[in-house]
Amino acid sequence: MTITAATPQERMHSARTASRSLGLLTDAAKTALLRSIAEAIDANVDEIVEANADDVSRGRADGLTTGLIDRLTLDGSRVAALATAVRDVAQLPDPVGRVLDDRVLDNGLHLQKVSVPFGVIGSIYEARPNVTVDIAALALRSGNAVVLRGGSAAQSTNAALISVMRGALADAGVDPEAIQTVDDFGRDGARALMRARGLVDVLVPRGSAQLIETVVTESSVPVIETGAGVVHIVLDATAPLDWATDIVVNAKVQRPSVCNAVETVLVHRDAASRLLPSVIEALQERGVTVHGDAAAASFGRDVVPATDEDWATEHMSLDISIRVVDDLDDALAHIRRYSTQHTESIITTDDDVAERFLAEVDAAVVMVNASTRFTDGGEFGFGAEVGISTQKLHARGPMGLPELTTTKWLARGAGQIRS
Repeated sequence: MTITAATPQERMHSARTASRSLGLLTDAAKTALLRSIAEAIDANVDEIVEANADDVSRGRADGLTTGLIDRLTLDGSRVAALATAVRDVAQLPDPVGRVLDDRVLDNGLHLQKVSVPFGVIGSIYEARPNVTVDIAALALRSGNAVVLRGGSAAQSTNAALISVMRGALADAGVDPEAIQTVDDFGRDGARALMRARGLVDVLVPRGSAQLIETVVTESSVPVIETGAGVVHIVLDATAPLDWATDIVVNAKVQRPSVCNAVETVLVHRDAASRLLPSVIEALQERGVTVHGDAAAASFGRDVVPATDEDWATEHMSLDISIRVVDDLDDALAHIRRYSTQHTESIITTDDDVAERFLAEVDAAVVMVNASTRFTDGGEFGFGAEVGISTQKLHARGPMGLPELTTTKWLARGAGQIRS
């Protein structure tokens, strides 16, 4: 279903108007609406894949990296996964109307604090058509309208997905203006979205560190910051070889282009000779280029000398940096310097080391003996996620439905006046 509004501001006004009725939908109505969207995505898979092929072809011609091409690409199975994610969101508890506080004052005034929709959520992201569906589904489930800026790399795919979803809204008797895009306005659309204070209630950027920094610094709309993932795994002196190898390989190789993939491995010096030969070999067998300091390079072949820039790089590719550290203090100091406060993990059988790591590392998600790939709204049981927040206000870590609501106080009185 096409969008007719001629300017970004008109579209955002339409989203604001649609949000008023959307926020009043019942739990059952929102559940049925999302199921209709999932069915529409399944029914239009060929159209979506065809549109995506145009984007992928253009992206390769424009020199997009392998990681970005992977994020951009949709085939039949990935489109089916989008529909499944929408169905999963439909089954989640309604986050609206939760009573978060309930009290009666001494004067008899009854106060309740309840969860309510924000109203209109904006999102700016790049080369990630799955985000188009994920954010729209989560916004609708939480009673919010949504305005999307998905970037030029995925413009054809996003247009097809948004058309399908708006058509499902119209068929269900819900105002289709609840889903908007400003993609066709290019950078002017992004700027309009960032300056739409009063029309858009909150803005969630997803993408490169540069994109996120631009949105955070230039937006007049409140921003929930999602961060780049310079993610670390520490191999402690007690790390079992099989755990170390399996977890590091999974965290790097299972899907290297995503923000929860590991980028740097820090290995305790006392365990380096025991662990690194197998870890490096296992990574290289899976096509990973290993960047290492001099100590790490001595335990493997074809290790590329690591630079200071490597420690700060989110590769989003089959590249990994490895450094040998003197002890846990050295590892913690490295993480404090280079971490983007996304996800950090340690492999250890020493409970004291594990608990110290959990207590001292400042990140949205801190793990012990697990792959960093588990930092994900779906894996955490949230259904699709809006993003992984690396800020400390309102939301931190994988963001699901509760993070797309705010609160208001309801006061019920019987003629009380303040003395």
